[in-house]
Amino acid sequence: MMLFYQVMMGVLLLCIVLGLVQLVWGHNSADRLMAVQLLGTIGVAILLLAAQAYEAPSLRDVALVLALLAAVTGVAFVRLRPDKEDRKP
Repeated sequence: MMLFYQVMMGVLLLCIVLGLVQLVWGHNSADRLMAVQLLGTIGVAILLLAAQAYEAPSLRDVALVLALLAAVTGVAFVRLRPDKEDRKP
């Protein structure tokens, strides 16, 4: 079963690489925000798989904190983003 967890963590690491590509080459800030949210979600998944594979329950706590930070990041982006109507030419 440990091999399955490690393979899944490897697949998720490949997804992180794709997310980083989107983060660098995203067309607008919304694309970049979605890439950051993707990276946070994948990070949580990797931590949860590692907690199960290596029998380290403290990694679940770290995953929970990372999930909360990812949610706060999304809310902060939406709240602090200037609207197009408010921009001055």
